[in-house]
Amino acid sequence: MKPSGSLLKIISEDLMPVTEIDIRALAEIYAEENVYLSVYLPVSRENEHVNRVFVNSRVGAIKKVLPADLRPEFEKTFDMAEELLFEPAVSGERGRIIFASAPDSFLHVYRLAVEPEKSLVLDTSPFLLPLARLRADYEDYGMLLVDSREARFVCIRSDIAEEKKHLSTDLMKKHKKGGWSQMRFNHLRKEAIKSFFSEVVENVQGTCDELQTRGLVIAGPGEAKQELMDLLSQDVRQSVLGVIDVAMDISRDELVEESDSVLHENELSTSKKKADELKNAILKGGLAVAGVEDVRNALEQARVNVLLIVKGSSVPGWICERCQNLQANTRPPEQCDRCGGPTSSVNIVEELYELAQRTGAEVEFIEQRDFLDSDDAVGALLRY
Repeated sequence: MKPSGSLLKIISEDLMPVTEIDIRALAEIYAEENVYLSVYLPVSRENEHVNRVFVNSRVGAIKKVLPADLRPEFEKTFDMAEELLFEPAVSGERGRIIFASAPDSFLHVYRLAVEPEKSLVLDTSPFLLPLARLRADYEDYGMLLVDSREARFVCIRSDIAEEKKHLSTDLMKKHKKGGWSQMRFNHLRKEAIKSFFSEVVENVQGTCDELQTRGLVIAGPGEAKQELMDLLSQDVRQSVLGVIDVAMDISRDELVEESDSVLHENELSTSKKKADELKNAILKGGLAVAGVEDVRNALEQARVNVLLIVKGSSVPGWICERCQNLQANTRPPEQCDRCGGPTSSVNIVEELYELAQRTGAEVEFIEQRDFLDSDDAVGALLRY
């Protein structure tokens, strides 16, 4: 399907969280010939020479094998992207993704605060698997940094820290000499802290609902974190990914690093739970399948609730660019045996991921397990 007018040109001038890229809309785009160029590059002054060597090598290799009738269009497409590939980085930029197609007048440029693995691919559609892996690694989450005097709510999106709320209280530090007794003052101070925490909780719950983050990391010194946890509603408490001890004056970079480690541990735990759920469902004859063929069939029938992909897996195969007939572990025939349309070699895992996006399935990347390895590559928890 060709891209719609609103999707034809997107060029980000500032850093963009990977979760803000409309991967579902990109997954809907495909052509009958190899006209879509996808480039993922790490961005820094140190990487520039290495990037140029890599890009020139890949472009040369593509030109050698591309049919003569497609070379002019590829050269036009690369001309669209080349200058943008090597533009100077904006502040904080560590990676760049470009999708381009001259025949479809299509150009997307995304500047990232995270570093992608180098890749340059010419295909019948935008190459989305590296973007999917980045999205799995860098989900949006909230960080609440709190002590008894101050609270800061920071939303962390692809290592971009955006402060959303900043609350503080003077806790009655100033009072007249000879006024309240120490006991009276301590009691009022505790009430002020409790009132402050109640205000923080109200703001946190509203902000979490508004931002639709994956979860919340609570951080800070001392016992304030636990006092605040006790006041959270059950729903918000269940969304807490972890609690960590840090100083209130921690730098933004250190804050991102500390909270990312919590998120990583949580993701490993979630992936393991999904993998165990898949294994148990298969053992008991439940709503689950494993292996490329069964998963492909379930996706084509829109039966998949969660698609599980073994990290780093790849399965060769082919696809018909007309009817989307998808076949694994076999070389592409001259024409599709279903509709007679043109065929091309593909990574089946990439195609299954795109099919999951089109059918609204959740996607989870998991570590290799004894019952699901790089040969099987995929499994699925089913809706029915």
